[in-house]
Parts: sequence; C-alpha cells; structure tokens
Amino acid sequence: MIDQILLAPYYLSLKLRHFLFDKGIRKSVKAAVPSVCIGNITVGGTGKTPHTEMTLRTLLSMEEAEGKHFAVLSRGYKRRSKGFQQVMADSKSSFSGDEPLQIKTKFPEVTVAVDADRVEGCDFLCHPARLKTSKKGRRCLNKEFLPADLIVLDDAFQHRSLKADLTVLLTDYHRPVMSDHLMPIGRLRDLRERTKAADVVIVTKCPSFMDEQEKHEWLAAMGIRNFDSGTLSGLNPDGKEQTVLFSTIRYCDAVKVFPEGDAHYIYSKRAILFSGIANDTPLRSYLAGKYRITGHMKFADHHRFTKADIRMIGSAASGEPTAVIVTTEKDAQRLRETKEVPEILRKRMFQVPIEAVFLTEHETAIYRQLLKNLL
Repeated sequence: MIDQILLAPYYLSLKLRHFLFDKGIRKSVKAAVPSVCIGNITVGGTGKTPHTEMTLRTLLSMEEAEGKHFAVLSRGYKRRSKGFQQVMADSKSSFSGDEPLQIKTKFPEVTVAVDADRVEGCDFLCHPARLKTSKKGRRCLNKEFLPADLIVLDDAFQHRSLKADLTVLLTDYHRPVMSDHLMPIGRLRDLRERTKAADVVIVTKCPSFMDEQEKHEWLAAMGIRNFDSGTLSGLNPDGKEQTVLFSTIRYCDAVKVFPEGDAHYIYSKRAILFSGIANDTPLRSYLAGKYRITGHMKFADHHRFTKADIRMIGSAASGEPTAVIVTTEKDAQRLRETKEVPEILRKRMFQVPIEAVFLTEHETAIYRQLLKNLL
C-alpha cells in the first residue's frame, strides 16, 4: 500500500510494463538454446554472482555436459565498453565489469560475454559468425568460440523481452522481498508480486542451519501452499508450481591479490578490511572469528579505487605493520588495475573467495535435476 500511494508514478509504470508483456502486446522471445536466468528484484546484495558460479559448477560436473559448451551473459555493470563484448581472462574490469571478469577467471572453459541487450547477446552466443557481419553498434570478438549449448543469464530477471527456460529468483534472508518496498523507500527495483513469476526461489545468505519450522514460515510468507517435501515445490498464490530452496555463503581460504603476496601475513592475528560491495557485514563477521579487525573501510558497490583510496588504506596499514589486508574477490578484480598500489601493500593484500551452497544435499539434488532437465 505504501508503494501504491507514495510511489504511485513508479508503481503504475511498472504495472503497465508487466501488463503489456503479460498480454503479449510487448513480445518475449526465447534464446535458440536452453537458458537459465539468475536474478533478483532488489538492488544488489543477494548473491547473484556466487549463485551463477554455483550453477556453472553444477552444470560442468554432470555427465550429460560432456561435449557441450556453456556460456554466461551479463550486462557488465559499470563497464566502459559498449555493445556485445567477449570477456577474456586478461580483460580489464573497466572493459567487462568486475563480476563477468571474476566468472571468466574461475571458469576459463566457459564463454563469458556482456551485452545490455540480452536478446542480441544470446543471438551472438548461439551464432558467433554473426558477430563478424554485424554492423550495429560496437562489437568485439577477442577469440573464436563455439556456439553455446546452454546460456546462464546473470541478472536478467527484469529483462522480459527474453524468456528463460528456467528462472531463478534470489531473495536475501536478511531482507526478504515480501517485507521490502520500492526504491527509494526500500531496495526493490520491481514489484514484489514479480516473485510469483519465478520457477525457483532461492533464499540466500541463510544461517548454516535452519529448522523446518523456520523454512515453513518463509513458505507461508510467500503464499506457497501444498508444499511437497520431496520435490521442494508447491503452488504460489497464482497457482503456479514454484520450487523454494535455501542457500548459504561458504568462505574459502584467503588467496593473494597480487603475485608478490606474502602468505606469512595470513597468519597474522590482526586484519584490516576494505570493500566495495553492497553488504560486507557477513565477511566482517567471518573475519572477526579469525582476526582482530583493527581497520574497516567501506566503499560504494563496484567502487573504482583511486590514489586517495590507496593512500587511506596505506595509512591504516602503516599503523598495523603486521596486519593482513583483506578484501573481496570482486574488489580484487578492480584493485589489480590500480597502478598506484605500492609493493609493501601488494605483499599484504589478500582476497577471500566465497561459494554459494545449499543447506541440504536434498536441495542440491533438486537443483541439479532442474538443470539436468535442460540438457
């Protein structure tokens, strides 16, 4: 009700847009190959990149995947390039965006591309030869790649012109969509009711253990009825079958940001944390269990580090000469392009990789089967 009254123009424009797509007045098309959409309706912080990576790990581990070629298509948020671009492991984050570069670094065998036009991007990934003859806008083909057999769409839930074969919507355990509001009052960039359009809802960043009662409270809040504990699916308020899963974030061993990193710093008892992500509270809590955090600098999401930023980090580090300097994977992609980082800081800087994992093996098996159905 708050959204409908205080944000009436924004609310009504979204209602009209979805009405036009629902009635077929504006068209939605499918890619030439199966596609999986990983998205949300909030502004950042739900874990799209870790869940995209989890989806790729699951696909690549299947016997049915042998001989198949997978691709990831992203917008490439805050990149400086235009149009369709192929992301390589040695690309710069300013060219591709930090998240697509991170995915390409971890999965070199997967084709990663960025394009704000998801329909066009899928067309090029399915038919690479068309890139050579396309005259529209700026295009980049850094290396020949095979046509995709399946495309993972990173952050494409709001792009209704492209209809995915499997739609996965993420909602943060700490900020449920059901109790949030449209921007700028809340963090929603789309209507709450859009959750009903997803095939799968994943509640992300959960505690490592949730009892069945708490899970059922989530189901009740989402209006899911007739929930089947075998298939982990039920009927949403629109009568559509919807699978609901719960995942958490697992932190991996710290790795050096720069080649000259000195592993001895990992064993320090003190740490300085800096980050440019939507919410670094979980990482800070994790580090607090291993180190005494003597400095914490938080920058805006996708922040590009400046000379002044490096000086500020260096100033904090000079007061704690034995402390390890910790950041995130995403920040590390941008940090490596900052030439002003002195050698003394390069030796002390480490990133903490993360992985999204489901709370139970049963949930893992259900998600695996949903992906397997697309192959």
